[in-house]
Amino acid sequence: MALTSSMEDYLEAVLILHQKRGSVRGVDIAVHLGVTKPSVSRAVKELSKSEYIVKNTDGTLSLTDSGLQIATQIYEKHQFFEAGVPQDIAAQDACRLEHVISETSFQKLKEAAFSGSREVIPSDEL
Repeated sequence: MALTSSMEDYLEAVLILHQKRGSVRGVDIAVHLGVTKPSVSRAVKELSKSEYIVKNTDGTLSLTDSGLQIATQIYEKHQFFEAGVPQDIAAQDACRLEHVISETSFQKLKEAAFSGSREVIPSDEL
């Protein structure tokens, strides 16, 4: 299943909430994302079916290895795009950009941002 930006948001929410609280329940995700509990249930069902999330016997949710990998990539992009921008603008922009930028472009932007490089490689040289 190709993940939608919405599904990526759910994975990112599980990661963030797990880092803050240690355990994550559906209601926590609903509050964090500002969505309904039935919406969370549907998303968790789909993400479980695709083996990105596991629902534990105590009702908490955990990311699988593949879910953790995706959530970490999305969260890293989100953090990167928020740097140095006013919080209200940064949150909106980061939420959009984190889903549409390719991993290749993101890695190159990170390298340029941290090295000071401004080099642009012509597309025929890639």
